[in-house]
Amino acid sequence: MSTPAPMPAGAGAPHSLPLREVRTRLTQLVALAELSGTVTLITRDNDPRPVAAIAPATAVTSSGESPQARASAAGWQRRLEQVRANLHRQHQGELNAVIRALDQVWAELDRHVRPGSDRDIERLRAAHAHLLGR
Repeated sequence: MSTPAPMPAGAGAPHSLPLREVRTRLTQLVALAELSGTVTLITRDNDPRPVAAIAPATAVTSSGESPQARASAAGWQRRLEQVRANLHRQHQGELNAVIRALDQVWAELDRHVRPGSDRDIERLRAAHAHLLGR
């Protein structure tokens, strides 16, 4: 097992570490954040862009969320609403196609069986009309 590298000097100064190293030094990094207020940015291996951070609890607002977390949550909320609206439109289109197909089936059935002559068909027709709110 390798020995951990020394921590950078300068309390509170953010520094960046790859996820692989954060895994081996998590306890040390949390203690450093707690005691000195240092923020550690976590990057993926071979990618310098930060993906997460270890920050002291005092950096978080009283509501339990940082401003960045609130902004991120608001962005995700907008995206979820867009996806929900798109799925609703897609579902409505598919539902309309099924309703049209069933109307065609009932029309064809009426051509072959006189309406009111078969109790089972009339019961199905009533249930179908009830489902559609007709």
